Amino acid sequence: MNKHIRSQIRAADGSMSGMRAALYLRVSTGRQAEHDLSIPDQRKQLVAWCGTKQWDVMAEFVEPGQSATDDKRPIFQQMIERACDGEHVFDVIIVHSYSRFFRDAFGQEFYLRKLAKAGVRLISITQPLGDDDDPAQAMMRKVIALFDEYQSKENGKHVLRSMKENARQGFWNGTTCPIGYKLVEVEKRGNRVKKKLDIDAVDSETVKLIFRLYLYGDGDSGALGVKEVVKWLNARGYRTPRGKTFSVGPVHKVLTNPVYIGSWRFNLKSSKTGERKPEDEIITIPVPAIIDPHTFEQVQRQLRARSPKVVAPRVTTGPILLTGLAVCATCGASMTLRTGTSSTGAVHRYYTCSACARSGKTACKGRSIRMDKLDRLVTEHLVERLFEPSRLTEMLSSLAGRRAEKEQSLNTRIAALQREVSDADEKLKRLYRLVEDGVTDLDEVLKDRLNGLKAERDRARAALERAKSYAGGAIQLDPALVEGFGRLMRQHLTTGSIPFRKAYLQSIIDSVEVDDAQIRIRGSKDVLEKAVLASRSGGLERSQMSTRWRTRHDSNV
Repeated sequence: MNKHIRSQIRAADGSMSGMRAALYLRVSTGRQAEHDLSIPDQRKQLVAWCGTKQWDVMAEFVEPGQSATDDKRPIFQQMIERACDGEHVFDVIIVHSYSRFFRDAFGQEFYLRKLAKAGVRLISITQPLGDDDDPAQAMMRKVIALFDEYQSKENGKHVLRSMKENARQGFWNGTTCPIGYKLVEVEKRGNRVKKKLDIDAVDSETVKLIFRLYLYGDGDSGALGVKEVVKWLNARGYRTPRGKTFSVGPVHKVLTNPVYIGSWRFNLKSSKTGERKPEDEIITIPVPAIIDPHTFEQVQRQLRARSPKVVAPRVTTGPILLTGLAVCATCGASMTLRTGTSSTGAVHRYYTCSACARSGKTACKGRSIRMDKLDRLVTEHLVERLFEPSRLTEMLSSLAGRRAEKEQSLNTRIAALQREVSDADEKLKRLYRLVEDGVTDLDEVLKDRLNGLKAERDRARAALERAKSYAGGAIQLDPALVEGFGRLMRQHLTTGSIPFRKAYLQSIIDSVEVDDAQIRIRGSKDVLEKAVLASRSGGLERSQMSTRWRTRHDSNV
């Protein structure tokens, strides 16, 4: 506080009276890990203290659920702004302890100096210090701030360690649970109620719908993008658990959150920096699954394939049928739209090698083909040849041998994971037996070892469950199903809007290579088989292609 202000209010006995005070009350987030006083208790003590000093309480700033390790506190900033606005509404800020104001020594000193320039002083009723101009008192205040900062960091370590152990035991740590789940009380330890995630019967159906719309569409539209899924949900009255409309961010989070395949991951990022933590610090906890792992992986591949960083939005939403599919056979560059005018003045559209158009003949000799011709050739070939039932059956039957090899590899992986789980359980039993028999004490070293073994076992169990979910018996393709799929694809590829037809083309085709004398259509037999199976539920899967199929030479054009 400025000296001339203090001299005006200091009484003859050296005390100060008639001061105008502002109260700042704060508690930290979550449970009161450091046994903070409640807001009402702080208010009661601060008001009583001001009463004994005959100071007037001019304002009250209450900050519930905020940490004092930084200045990202709205009410705190409002108080500082009010104190420094030049109107001198109050002369002092009263806190229960300096830790209520700040738990960072540098931050506290910065704001104390800022307040001092405005003639406002900070006073703690439990840590009384003398005149701010006294070097000894200023040093004592800094020492207190350093201890508060140290204690805050130590408390943070203990709280995080407690939360990690809570997560290892499968309990929820107090954040908002994801849509599709609810929290259920499973046990009580003292005053603490332990909760776990369980599936919400209503909201889980919305989650399944979001995945289905993104992969397959609604049966009339083809696969939808994230934004289109949002529009679809909001237009039909779907709402979040809090009654709000859906938006792109939350829907994208649903599509990418592994909790829906039964894998809740805790301690992913630093709360301070937002940086991802090392894998050995992340805790994976099994929870009830809503989505099967195969569907989830298909969505992840589709998200990556449709990312604007990988594929331009025009590829998936533009009005050109083979955008993103047609490529030059010579250089592999995409075929893009070019227009030309005939001698009669008619405008024609062509697919042209983009590398040649952009960089000239040195990049690629280039080639062009009439857009309507290529569209017709590709569509007619797929309709008349690929989706003919006997041709489909012939192509898909070749997958049986390769699937058997994958099944054998998967069974080997499952057996290895089962051994890991059994080994970890056996080690835990031996350690528990040593403690029960009194051979050793349960000290911190042994606790850490037990926690490490539990984490290893839980990780192996989670991996085992995922591996089992991929295992499956032999797939039998009913001839009626194959015929129905072919009929459905022939219908969708010849009717509807360009984006609608494009969605179905991209569900089964990797690329259309345009050569001088041939057009080669490439795709994946695996994806084709999955599309046939998916047609039973009225949708077709789109995915990133891996193993390629190629039409027979006698059908090339």
